[in-house]
Amino acid sequence: MTRLTRMLLGATVALGTITGAAWAQDATLKLHQMLPPQATIPAKALRPWAEKVMKESGGRLKIDQFDAMALGGKPPELIDQAKDGVVDIVWTVIGYTPGRFPSTEAFELPFMMTTGEATSRAVQEYCEKHCMDEFKDWKVIAWHAHGPGLIHSKNPVTKLEDMKGLKVRGGSRMINQMLEKLGATPVGMPVPAVTEALSKGVIDATTIPWEVTPSLKVAELVKNHTGFSGKHGLYTQTFVVAMNKASYDKLPDDLKKVIDDNSGIETAAFFGKVMDDGDKVGLAIAEKLGNNIVTLDEAETQRWKDAAAPLVEAWEAEMTAKGKDGKALVSEARSLVEKYSTGM
Repeated sequence: MTRLTRMLLGATVALGTITGAAWAQDATLKLHQMLPPQATIPAKALRPWAEKVMKESGGRLKIDQFDAMALGGKPPELIDQAKDGVVDIVWTVIGYTPGRFPSTEAFELPFMMTTGEATSRAVQEYCEKHCMDEFKDWKVIAWHAHGPGLIHSKNPVTKLEDMKGLKVRGGSRMINQMLEKLGATPVGMPVPAVTEALSKGVIDATTIPWEVTPSLKVAELVKNHTGFSGKHGLYTQTFVVAMNKASYDKLPDDLKKVIDDNSGIETAAFFGKVMDDGDKVGLAIAEKLGNNIVTLDEAETQRWKDAAAPLVEAWEAEMTAKGKDGKALVSEARSLVEKYSTGM
């Protein structure tokens, strides 16, 4: 082998090593979620979060966001798309896979939550302690919750009796069970299906927070919106931003740190606050349209609390039967919500 050949070969090997190192240290991640791009979470939470991650990585991480199930599948399949590596990151409703993550359901119990931000902090702290085994197949970036859930209906709901026989969309197992306790007929479906279901009369009403009503055109489809007195909302749903474990594990340590720095309680709180801010936008649209916005007084709100209360005891018993202390979980969830809601 001539000296020139050896030099050329050495240069080729060195170039290959450098290129290989660059490939190993750079990554393009696919982020998949169910809502249209203009909706609150994709526009005001996921996109800013992704931009922050990309900036802090010095451009070595790229996150491509795919909205409205653009990569295929249905919303309940998102969590497994992240688990199986079909995509790298998802944002999804935990309750779309009923019974799979039971510990998170404590926050979906009636009149448990306050604001999206405070409840999201509570959910994150609680889940870091009680939900890790259920989410062991993912790298969890954040758990969070939305703001107070309301009832949006074609006919006014001004008292508990107005719920009797009403076909109401519910977004999770716990919310559907709550609707039954309140006298309604629950119809389970992911939130993207709400617009068509209302338009075609499949449902008479839906349970969603204000923030998602603009992207679903709910204030144009129904003219009545019912909320409750006091600082505790009727319900919330829990969400997770979850990453494929292998996608995370193969990142170099400095890029893992970028993901870690954008995970946890402050990220959860950010998502919750974005939803709280979105609630103001949704409410303003309904007010501008002249819709009937009802806030039940304290006495009527208490009637709803009393009607839904048996669900709490039933959930506690169900969890205890599964080997978890259901009463302690509910007590801790309430305590954490109150802790983060102090001063509201």
